[in-house]
Amino acid sequence: MIQPEPVCLLIADISGYTEYLSTVEIDHAQDILADLISTVVTSLRPSFKLAKLEGDAAFCFAPAAQVDGSLLLDTVEHCYFSFRRRRRDVRQATSCECNACMRIPNLNLKFVAHHGLALRQKMAGHEELLGADVIVVHRLLKNDIVEKLDIAAYVALTDKLVQEMAIDPVALRMVEHAETYEHIGELKIWVHDLERRWQEEDARQRVFVDDANAIFGGTIPIGAPPQVVWEFMTTPGRRMQWQAPGGVTSIDEVVKPGGRRGAGTVNHCMHGPEALIEQILDWRPFDYFTELAKMPVSMGGLTFTMTYEFEPTPTGTSFHFRVGAPKTAKERKAFEQVGPFLTEAFESGLKFLVAQVNAEIERQRTSGPVEPVLPVARNADQFLEGLRPIEYVG
Repeated sequence: MIQPEPVCLLIADISGYTEYLSTVEIDHAQDILADLISTVVTSLRPSFKLAKLEGDAAFCFAPAAQVDGSLLLDTVEHCYFSFRRRRRDVRQATSCECNACMRIPNLNLKFVAHHGLALRQKMAGHEELLGADVIVVHRLLKNDIVEKLDIAAYVALTDKLVQEMAIDPVALRMVEHAETYEHIGELKIWVHDLERRWQEEDARQRVFVDDANAIFGGTIPIGAPPQVVWEFMTTPGRRMQWQAPGGVTSIDEVVKPGGRRGAGTVNHCMHGPEALIEQILDWRPFDYFTELAKMPVSMGGLTFTMTYEFEPTPTGTSFHFRVGAPKTAKERKAFEQVGPFLTEAFESGLKFLVAQVNAEIERQRTSGPVEPVLPVARNADQFLEGLRPIEYVG
């Protein structure tokens, strides 16, 4: 007998579309909607699977065990930022003066999210999500957040989801709200302002090691989307899957107030009693992150800056990693001493990374997801041609 499973339920809804559609040319409007919905769905995958397209909304879900609060908020914000960029690009790319094209900026994006139980059941040849919590997340779309809080672009999180995913809404400056629904009662909700986050991210200083300023690095093609590779690189549980064979005994994470990973997060990558300390300097899900790494004294005590970049490709991800060049003669000498160790560590670690990504893809392939499975990653023994050796710059 099929049993309900814990899930994170998420609906992304293009707001303002009904009013937009009533005042513009329908042929252009439909093309614009299809373009924006495609941007939304693509940005949410594969962390969230598409359950159903519902007009101007995308109903998605993820098994609760596979997504934490930090990854949920990163995914939602990444989707909103992608929507905003796409909305701007579509408007700037057209010279059409019709109402549909002129009023593209009137469209916005909102999300509602809930944690609960859902039953997957085949109906008329399609897999449907059923259950009381599926009804709850859909009811949440009808709310008075805009009218009462004057927040047009948001993600509304139920208090149940916030508690289950250990999110600190007050520290993240979320606004407490409540909605009452027939047969459901009052729901406590936390509202996260996405317009504010868009402005903050746009203003935040970037820290990025490019090829011209790198002493060491490489490019590895991986047959999985950037979101999957990002998860394996940033969440402690995923990291241990591929770093434990290389001698990492634990990864202790100290996140910022609010329970989110990002600039300011500090990781202690433990090698027995010694720690490689990593401080996140810049965090741009799912494009790149940059960290300041300090090796233990037994490994040279070297401090260096490193950027990991996740470039999407038609077959998955080009994973770029770059270590910033030393700035002093002392740092240069230290690099010369630990160069062989770094090269060996990256070679062994990245082999295990690709192997674990392969295993995750195979798991998704056999678990019966709603949408098409991911492509097959490259063989772990064939991927290292992108790794370049230590190159000392002047």
